[in-house]
Formats: sequence, C-alpha cells, structure tokens
Amino acid sequence: MMRGMGNMQGMMKQMQKMQKKMEKAQEELGEKRIEGTAGGGMVTVVVSGHKEVLEVNIKEEVVDPEDIEMLQDLVLTAVNEAMKQADDLTNQTMGQFTKGMNLPGF
Repeated sequence: MMRGMGNMQGMMKQMQKMQKKMEKAQEELGEKRIEGTAGGGMVTVVVSGHKEVLEVNIKEEVVDPEDIEMLQDLVLTAVNEAMKQADDLTNQTMGQFTKGMNLPGF
C-alpha cells in the first residue's frame, strides 16, 4: 500500500517539474520577436510569441492616398503572416510538453 503512495508522490513531483518547464517556455515565448512582411518588405509587422503586435512599419513609398485598400491589404497580410509564425512557434515550443499526453484544451 505504501508503495503506491511513493509512486504517486513521484508522479506529482514530475508534474510539478513539467509545470515549471512549461511556465518558463511560455515566458520565453513572450520574449520572442516574430516578423511578418508583405509587399516585398514594404510593410513589416513584429509580434511577440504571445501574439501581441509590437511594431508596424510602413515604408513611405507604399503610401498612396489613391489606393488605401492596397495598404490595408498589405498590413493585414503582414499581421496574419506574423501571427501564423507565432502560432507555429507556440505549437513547436509547447508541443514538446503535450506530446503523448491526451490533455484536453492543448
């Protein structure tokens, strides 16, 4: 009977260790900078690994008052590209913790 308890404690320790590693990985993701570009670099968007938009850079020559729609499309494209890369990075980083575990919500 005692043997099972020791095993349970060991498992709990492993889970706590993993929890700490996951928190650290989450933190590090927030410090990552991911860049999305559009229009051959005319529009650049930088997001964090937590998918916060940090910067939007627009080159002067792409600003055409006659064609605001194109500029909006370029910004959208750059943001979406950066967000997709942030998602990929998150899946790569956090995936190592959820591999082989059937956790709901991951």
